[in-house]
Amino acid sequence: MGCFMIALSLILIIAGIITLYLGKLDIGRLPGDILLKRGNITFYFPIISCLILSIIISFILWFIRR
Repeated sequence: MGCFMIALSLILIIAGIITLYLGKLDIGRLPGDILLKRGNITFYFPIISCLILSIIISFILWFIRR
């Protein structure tokens, strides 16, 4: 259980670092993503980005299992 928690922590740290750098490159703001700004409140829901990421991950997993 301890090794699993360490591996999960490392994966989350790596994902956080990747997200930080991708945010600076302005990747992830695709047409179709929902962005609402009202006063000082901002709501961002990357629906198209999530769909594309899901397709890519599904293809990678399918390729690995094959």
